[in-house]
Amino acid sequence: MKSIRVFCPGTIANVSCGFDVLGLSLAGVGDYMTVTQTATKGITISEILGQDLPLETTQNVAGVAGLALLEALESDAGFDIKIDKRIKAGSGIGSSAASSTGAVWAINHLLGNPFTTKELIPFAMEGERLASGVAHADNVAPALLGGFTLVRSTDPLDVISLPSPGELYATVIHPQIEIKTADSRRILKSNLSLKDAITQWGNLGGLVAGLYREDYELIGRSLQDVVIEPIRSILIPGFTEIKEAALNAGALGGGISGSGPSVFALSKGKDNALKVADAIRNVYEPFGISFDIHISNINKKGVYPA
Repeated sequence: MKSIRVFCPGTIANVSCGFDVLGLSLAGVGDYMTVTQTATKGITISEILGQDLPLETTQNVAGVAGLALLEALESDAGFDIKIDKRIKAGSGIGSSAASSTGAVWAINHLLGNPFTTKELIPFAMEGERLASGVAHADNVAPALLGGFTLVRSTDPLDVISLPSPGELYATVIHPQIEIKTADSRRILKSNLSLKDAITQWGNLGGLVAGLYREDYELIGRSLQDVVIEPIRSILIPGFTEIKEAALNAGALGGGISGSGPSVFALSKGKDNALKVADAIRNVYEPFGISFDIHISNINKKGVYPA
């Protein structure tokens, strides 16, 4: 039977000022998934390595996303999924999006690509609905399309690919604590001041302009979040110290990755990203919390055969 192994990238969503609309795809962080066509209709998940996640199809984001695709095609095809899960659930770097996008991309490929890559986004969003209760696209869009993406609207879905400056690198620290997206959404305010809204709009526009112009200083000035970060940061031990250390080490800017607990910093060039990693490591080790640090350039391909 036909089979394919794919790389499913991790992602940074929100990117400070772009809550629920902006995301980027990571090149050095991700899962691997093997999808094999079977003779039995539907989807089975036969193996998950690295994480204790449900094998039951309707309780796994990869299974739910894949079923949504097959339902749209009214297909009697069958597939088995094996996941090498290297992004921890609740990490804030797109664990559920990696599984959802890997499944729909691989199934679509094995079926002869009846959908474009962009058309796969709504199916992957169903996996996000299972994971967080909200079918958001800010992780799955960059995971599928690569680079930076802007979700202008979800109804109707309108996703725009943005430029990714070649020297832009991300440094991400993942403290080994879990913050579920659904929980981190519950603490958010439903209203905000007009002053904060205007500041946030300006920063988002500045960040998009900075990406188009490859203006790294403008990118840095725009990485400011006055709406979400002040609330969610209280859930992350050492957040203030991490961000301050990154900026002092030369980072352009940074913030919470997704819903946390991961914290990211963007830098111009790999050397600066490495310096930021060293600074973050030095400031966080005294906290006594285990952590991982990832350094990655921007993945411009999205999901791809591995």
